[in-house]
Amino acid sequence: MKTDKNNTSNRLNCSVVNKCGGCQLQHYSYEKQLEEKQKQVNTLLDKFCKVEKIIGMENPYYYRNKVHAVFDTDKKGNVISGVYEAGTHRVVPIDSCLIEDQRADKIIVTIRGMLKSFKIRTYNEDTKVGLLRHVLIRTGHKSGEIMVVLVLASHIFPSKKNFIKALLKVHPEITTIVMNVNNKKTSMVLGEREQVLYGKGYIEDTLSNKIFRISPKSFYQVNSVQTEVLYSKAIEFASLKGDETIIDAYCGIGTISIIVSDYVKNVIGVELNREAVKDSITNAKRNKVKNAFFYNQDAGEFMKQIALEKQLVDVVFLDPPRSGSTEQFLNSMVTMKPNKVVYISCNPVTLERDLAYLVKRGYEVKKAVPVDMFPGTKHVETVVSISHKKNRHAYQCKCVVW
Repeated sequence: MKTDKNNTSNRLNCSVVNKCGGCQLQHYSYEKQLEEKQKQVNTLLDKFCKVEKIIGMENPYYYRNKVHAVFDTDKKGNVISGVYEAGTHRVVPIDSCLIEDQRADKIIVTIRGMLKSFKIRTYNEDTKVGLLRHVLIRTGHKSGEIMVVLVLASHIFPSKKNFIKALLKVHPEITTIVMNVNNKKTSMVLGEREQVLYGKGYIEDTLSNKIFRISPKSFYQVNSVQTEVLYSKAIEFASLKGDETIIDAYCGIGTISIIVSDYVKNVIGVELNREAVKDSITNAKRNKVKNAFFYNQDAGEFMKQIALEKQLVDVVFLDPPRSGSTEQFLNSMVTMKPNKVVYISCNPVTLERDLAYLVKRGYEVKKAVPVDMFPGTKHVETVVSISHKKNRHAYQCKCVVW
């Protein structure tokens, strides 16, 4: 391979980079990856403000704390595990991945090697025959805890106790094992039914000196190192004084809410996922946070409701999905007129759209900074500081724990 600035010696090689499709930029040097992401964000956002230099990782490998492997058999009948090839349901066999936690990859290889001796067949989507569909592994970056989720097509798991015993013998570092049953024809990895087979059924990890419970279905940023950088920058952009009431929209398990609680008077978190809200309440209690209140509701509906009641707040943090925020949410927020908005986005395209909406309605974008949460891939996170052109005094929002 020819060596140039796009392909320098400081990168590791991936043998399936052209088949997998997950790491669109892995063939570039890390410096070139950052250049490409900076260029993308600049192109979309420099009409609003000056974009600061992207914040990269010191070590851009093996960062994913959530690893998902799909299982299948090849034409010779051999069990394989890996990821779906982009745009297909063909499994690309992978033993180790440059962006996944190495402990997780080793456990997946061990599970794959155990299936034949335990006479466990992989699930076939066409014939609907077989047991094992997926393995999901979550790791605590600082705690070192490891959760293994076995996703099965049936609740009947032959030799279950012996299988768990054999797995733990090879990997005593595993702290909990959960059986998840997904017997539906769906693209969703996890089903509704769960059973804890070993340990406490969840792991904990520390983020910005706060401890968070992470269950199989919890949303938790996959790059723990860069998440601390991301949240630190978001808090910096908010310029908090300590007497504010803020809203944390799309709050998930309450990571931003709980971390920012040290810097404000009250935090209101809103999240549609009921399980995530339960986790956020548990996490607040775990960290002895008494000024954070969580609501199980659609963020747009929640904002519309409190806007109609004229319960205004000082700062809004929002971290929506890749599709961006909704017009209902943004319109309600404009009605409330918070002094500051901190927008955390995983999609610069929808971020540009939402910023344009806000700029036309009395807001100005002060600054933006990209944070590389996903080295090797085309994805980039961006934190944006937004202020209302006319300052006003916020009403105190009445908070009730959901």
